[in-house]
Amino acid sequence: MDAQIMLNLLHMLEQLRRHEYWTRPQLEAYQQESLQRLREHAYVRSPFYQRFHKGWENRPLSDLPVLTKSLMMENFDDLVTDRSIHLESIRAYAARENVRERYLSRYWVNATSGSTGQPGFFLFDRREWTAVLASFARSHEWAGIKVNLTHRMKMASVASVSPWHMSAQVGETLKSWWMPALRLAASQPLPEIVRQLNEWQPEMLVAYASMARILADEQLSGRLRIHPHLVYTSSEVLTDETRRRVQSAWGHAPFNQYASTEVGGLAAETTDHQGMVLYEDHAIFEVVDENYRPVPPGVYGEKVLMTVLYNYTQPLIRYELSDSLRLAPDPDFSHLPFARIDDIQGRAEDILHFPAFSGREVAVHPLTFHRIMDTVPATGWQIIQEIERLKVLVCGGKDDLSEDALIRSLTEALKAQGVNAPPIVVEQVESIPKTASGKAPLIKAHRV
Repeated sequence: MDAQIMLNLLHMLEQLRRHEYWTRPQLEAYQQESLQRLREHAYVRSPFYQRFHKGWENRPLSDLPVLTKSLMMENFDDLVTDRSIHLESIRAYAARENVRERYLSRYWVNATSGSTGQPGFFLFDRREWTAVLASFARSHEWAGIKVNLTHRMKMASVASVSPWHMSAQVGETLKSWWMPALRLAASQPLPEIVRQLNEWQPEMLVAYASMARILADEQLSGRLRIHPHLVYTSSEVLTDETRRRVQSAWGHAPFNQYASTEVGGLAAETTDHQGMVLYEDHAIFEVVDENYRPVPPGVYGEKVLMTVLYNYTQPLIRYELSDSLRLAPDPDFSHLPFARIDDIQGRAEDILHFPAFSGREVAVHPLTFHRIMDTVPATGWQIIQEIERLKVLVCGGKDDLSEDALIRSLTEALKAQGVNAPPIVVEQVESIPKTASGKAPLIKAHRV
């Protein structure tokens, strides 16, 4: 590990700890000052923002246009503030194998998977990458583990090992005596994952939520025999049943994290496990409906607009994330000045659309399915929307699993929302199919 990065990380963490003692007005003042500096920088150095915000330079954030990933990628070379950065050369850089040096000897490059369309590229210089590292280290501190050079913890991650995935690059940067790490691809065969985890004996386990559920079942069966002090889940919806299984397997509840390739850590649970606390000193979050109108706490939004306060290389101002989340009503700022997310029900892409009895269309959110499927006596499940039917995959089904009863419950839940329910079939499978990165999504919408 780069010793200077570690020193910079510890210094930044100390600054972030001070922020936790701010009042809410102090946080809001900091946000506005940081936003003003970010906008001034973008208007001087980014030809794209000079055009995109022309005539709007003095308007409040909520009046500014929304930046989508496709718009960002179409204008990539003009959006970044370093004129030596070019998308074509980034693609060539990312196509190489075993890249050791930074892009242009300066930038960390991360890429999204492209699951919602074309992949996106995101760049960070040393200061910005340190902020990314600090966002993940902060989640450790909020779980009760203070980050310093004297505390050593063996970590294992079961997720993506793609060299362009943010978690892989964060793990590679932090790998050292301080945090020896084992990185396993969630896509590899389960017996091999179990074997390596048993040999490594991690003190901290980080996994996709679906993989954490699978590993908890392996622990309960006796095939997996590890004793992590901390379990982190991310990248997928953490259902109540998965949380219960993890706690049953290892004796303590998992800590859920909310993160994105564009920013790094966005929110994390604290030791009270009462929702995830937003890193509002790293970004400004707007929870909005499908028309970009703000929704109040206690109501699910359709999207999140995010303004990243620390990235000057690739400014993201009102950048759209397709996550449906709900802020906690009646926030308590007496312990931390930050708002909390009390639930995430998935991405907009996880919402299934069905014909209604009225002849129109009904949007059914993932939570409808989570509530039913989490009561099914099985180790895993997946809902797949096909053209003319809904397919339900179930693995590890117990003897008391009634397929007919499950179909009735799902049909009644859909009808209660005005859906002209399609035929539903249940298939019992040996394992839930995974994506190339190893995720086992709970909901798969039909794509035209």
